[in-house]
Amino acid sequence: MQFKRLVKKQLGELLIERGIVTKAQLDKALQVQKEKGGLIGQILVVLGFTNEEEIAQALTVQYGFPYLPLENYELNKEIVKLIPENVARQYGLVAVDRIGDTITVSMSNPLNIKALEDIELLTKCKAQVFVSTLTGINNAIDKFYSKEKTK
Repeated sequence: MQFKRLVKKQLGELLIERGIVTKAQLDKALQVQKEKGGLIGQILVVLGFTNEEEIAQALTVQYGFPYLPLENYELNKEIVKLIPENVARQYGLVAVDRIGDTITVSMSNPLNIKALEDIELLTKCKAQVFVSTLTGINNAIDKFYSKEKTK
């Protein structure tokens, strides 16, 4: 599974070009990434230079993944539960639909090939990917999985 960039620019370059972050902010985030590791988009959010939605939108421009704001989407409990909670939390994803042998998942990091391989293995379905914010995904996971713990 290899993802083809629609736009040849790095995420940071795209964010600068769109006026979301400055070169100085990107340089600071790259320094943090060099020291501590992590995804550049998440680092920019943690540093307060941008928000998750702007990162998700930039990923859609960069790779062509459709953006799905989960706050506005009605999820089906049976579909969500096709993926175990620990897997959903580990990879920051949630199942949003299933048609035949295709499962649609929304993820904060749509480039995580290991996550997609695991989902396909677990569900025996081909994975189709949408991009959502990690906050939106975590809210959905909390809503659909946490109720069982209180019963």
